[in-house]
Amino acid sequence: MSGPRVPVIDLFAGPGGLGEGFSALEDDLFRIAISVEMEETAHETLRLRAFFRQFAVGFVPTTYYEYVRGEIPLSELQAKHPGEWEKASREAWRAELGVAKHSAVRDRVDEALGNECDTGEAVLIGGPPCQAYSLVGRSRMRRVQGAEFESDRRHFLYREYLKILADHAPAAFVLENVKGLLSSTHDGEQIFSQIRSDLRQPGRALSDFSPRHRNVEYTLFPLGEPKRPHLALGDEPAAEDFLLRTEELGLPQARHRVIIVGIRSDRVERARRAFGPLLKAAGGSTPLTKVLHGMPSLRSGLSRESDSDSAWEQTIRSAATRLLRSTRALTEGMADELERVRANVRTPVDKRGGRFVPTTRSAPLYEPSWFVDANLQGVLNHETRGHMRDDLTRYLFASTFGRAEKRSPQLADLPQGLLPRHENVQEALAGNLFSDRFRVQVAGRPSTTITSHISKDGHYYIHPDPLQCRSLTVREAARLQTFPDNYFFEGPRTKQYTQVGNAVPPLLARRVAEVVAKALGLLQCD
Repeated sequence: MSGPRVPVIDLFAGPGGLGEGFSALEDDLFRIAISVEMEETAHETLRLRAFFRQFAVGFVPTTYYEYVRGEIPLSELQAKHPGEWEKASREAWRAELGVAKHSAVRDRVDEALGNECDTGEAVLIGGPPCQAYSLVGRSRMRRVQGAEFESDRRHFLYREYLKILADHAPAAFVLENVKGLLSSTHDGEQIFSQIRSDLRQPGRALSDFSPRHRNVEYTLFPLGEPKRPHLALGDEPAAEDFLLRTEELGLPQARHRVIIVGIRSDRVERARRAFGPLLKAAGGSTPLTKVLHGMPSLRSGLSRESDSDSAWEQTIRSAATRLLRSTRALTEGMADELERVRANVRTPVDKRGGRFVPTTRSAPLYEPSWFVDANLQGVLNHETRGHMRDDLTRYLFASTFGRAEKRSPQLADLPQGLLPRHENVQEALAGNLFSDRFRVQVAGRPSTTITSHISKDGHYYIHPDPLQCRSLTVREAARLQTFPDNYFFEGPRTKQYTQVGNAVPPLLARRVAEVVAKALGLLQCD
């Protein structure tokens, strides 16, 4: 591409997964002009990645790697590269949309777009916080809050999106959200239908707001293969057409997300030639083991008691013995796996890992050029959690079950003595609640959806290797989310997990960016 890169406005950016995909597209077609995030540690991650992008590929300074490895403090990185750090700090803005005055947001976006402010060539990306739309989130909120759910302002944070559209009239936008958006209602009305209507004419949807471009209009395009050839006929896309299933696109995770692409009306005719079907299904799914290949083996920790290598090894051997002696019948495959664990459990060389684990053999079998950075000389954010002994026994059962039976166990598969002492266990056993309370990630399949719940206890994210007997680390979750290995997550470990779980997979974002680039004439259509 000749000429300036297309500026991108990234709202509700989280740690930057969607923006990473756009900025990583070939030929530097897009640049992140501004990214907005309210949560402190996610903003710190976002800002650090903005700093990383100030340098051309292959020219990132050694001080960046020294910082993420924990060898120097952040202040030293800032002092050695003040200009780049200042630019990164301007790009990554910490603000709460819906609380910050819109005049301040408008001015900040104007400043970020600079001379391109009036050209209308920008792209808006992002998605409102998804708790109120999430199927799980809605069920929890209704149980706890009742009527308060209906007035939760998170339902309407997409209006901040509309304001940017109506003020700046970008050439295109990408709105991402959870599957639950398709079925979410407010006062009995379908939210998704209203959102689509508003996105088509954002200026007119904001009756209490005076935008610069009240009459701007957009045509909405789904990215998946349509249920019917509606685009060619000019018909309305079905709501389900906006749902993408990442495992069908060859990503190593089963993540189902709503993605809407909007093209400004004056660009639609050219864009139609670039659409449908846009993201074609891959030849096959990618098993999670291809992505986790090369990650240093680690042991879990013991919580609420003294933790040591020998104590952990003894705990795992005892757990294997307990399961082998269980009154519940074990399949031959499970018994063999448990015997293998009892005979071979050893503390790995890297023990429980840490902020940085040195290794020269971390390359995955999936997209290695995307993940690996030789200058890193190891992996980041790769540290295990501690677990109670009873939970480690459940983890061992789940992981050996997964290897032997090629699926994750349900609560009904657990021996009676391993059932959790929760009030809702009987409801779960009856199939009315979460019946897979302890879910192993099965080796030959894509992972299940990485969500922010991974920050809580790890029970849904048990590592497939029984000899490690643990939940996934932040880095393993980040790989399944397709973040490059040199992407460092700031903050305490719990916050790191939350950032990863809330993010858009960058490799999915890169494919979406490619579609947008073709629709805008920046790339040739296939």
